[in-house]
Amino acid sequence: MTQSSGNRMNLMDGMPAMPEKPIYLDNNATTEVAPEVIETMLPLLTKHYGNPSSMHSFGAKAGDAIAQAREKIMALVGASMTNEIVLTAGGSESDNLAIVGTLRAFPEKKHLITTTVEHPAVLGLCRDLEQRHGYEVTYLAVDDKGRLDMDELRDSLREDTAVVSIMIANNETGVIFDVEAIGQIVKENGSVFHVDGVQGAGKMAIDMQSSCIDLFSISGHKLHAPKGVGALYVRKGTKIRPLIVGGHQERGRRAGTENVASVAGFGVACDLAREGIEHENTVVRGMRDHLEHRLLKAIPDSKLNGVEKDRLPNTTNISFNYIEGEGILLLLDRVGVAASSGSACTSGSLEPSHVLRAMGIPFTQAHGSIRFSLSRYNCLDEMDYVAEVLPPIIERLRMITPFNENRATF
Repeated sequence: MTQSSGNRMNLMDGMPAMPEKPIYLDNNATTEVAPEVIETMLPLLTKHYGNPSSMHSFGAKAGDAIAQAREKIMALVGASMTNEIVLTAGGSESDNLAIVGTLRAFPEKKHLITTTVEHPAVLGLCRDLEQRHGYEVTYLAVDDKGRLDMDELRDSLREDTAVVSIMIANNETGVIFDVEAIGQIVKENGSVFHVDGVQGAGKMAIDMQSSCIDLFSISGHKLHAPKGVGALYVRKGTKIRPLIVGGHQERGRRAGTENVASVAGFGVACDLAREGIEHENTVVRGMRDHLEHRLLKAIPDSKLNGVEKDRLPNTTNISFNYIEGEGILLLLDRVGVAASSGSACTSGSLEPSHVLRAMGIPFTQAHGSIRFSLSRYNCLDEMDYVAEVLPPIIERLRMITPFNENRATF
């Protein structure tokens, strides 16, 4: 935006009173750590700080905390045994371990498949494997609603396809992929099936015992646990090789002393998430729908990106034509609302979202897209506040930032 400081001040005239507490609607980027999680972590940081591999009582208490957390993580994803849970430092490491670990286990296979709308943790890795390690990657396209073409997947599978990596739900639009149908196709080819489940865990029911998924990534900070902790579900019998080599931890699949306090907190967060899935799909979904309906009704030239159904219950992605998403976010922040223009891992770029570009969303629409992602800590009054402050922000931004159709830029 290019306007004087006086104009910036005038944009806020007539807004309702600021909320006492800032409204956080960027939960697909990260979440508030739950109080129950903090309560569980504190003793492990102050009293029971032993190394879980040690033989003494300090180590035993730390080891017990990890064992209990592993059971809770197992329960969240419906695994059949705790040995199927490999603790990691987060979603990106879990994705890397799944994909690279599979490629190392099958060195004769040089092809993998993913989609054009994956999180950068997968897309960045796949590009690196192409450019520096000689692998061939097929990127499956999506339609204008963000949905995959199953026939393209079938046609892309080859004898040397080592792994197919597809997210369970898109972090920007919330569009859910039918990973069970995808998995059936993948397994018929004899390839390993990895699912980036970071956005789905805790928001939808997951049962690995009835699934054909081989590898499933989850991340603590997406479900009210701390940053820097995650897990990879590895179905019994699935071959992977470690990325981090050293000690015996995680049955030789991931060396390094465990992050005990964060792992314990992650376990509690998994329990809370499992118990709260119904709330997520009723109360949180209702708040999301309320906000979405009010914004689309009140703001001309606005459009939902993705599908109405088959979507994460907490996520809405709306485009506001002819203005920059960056300007919307800056002004929302000034009135106490935090949202996002896409993935937090790519928000430093002023380019339109790679997800929306892959969906074929027009430039004028994609550049003004905003993602609102809710959590159980939000309330309906907050949705009403956002629905009041955003329409005048959009109207005033459109008045001062005209779109130049000839240059297709702002």
